[in-house]
Amino acid sequence: MPNIKSAKKRVKTTETKTMRNKVEKTILKTAIKKYETALAAGEKAAAEEAFRAVCKKLDQAAAHGIISKNKAARKTSRFALKLNKLGA
Repeated sequence: MPNIKSAKKRVKTTETKTMRNKVEKTILKTAIKKYETALAAGEKAAAEEAFRAVCKKLDQAAAHGIISKNKAARKTSRFALKLNKLGA
């Protein structure tokens, strides 16, 4: 445990940021799972709506620094390919 006041504050702020990031990651994973279940069911309309939601969550996570911008772009691209295969 830290003894210095500023170090104690850093511990508290780190814990709150960690919890916030964990919540955002959980929301992102849930959105991805909803998209993948819609794809597996073959529901094109539901998959398109879930795709838009996933893209938005990925962009938000990248903007907040929870995931990297390249990872968000890569996942968006792969999800788009899966959606296009469903339509073809």
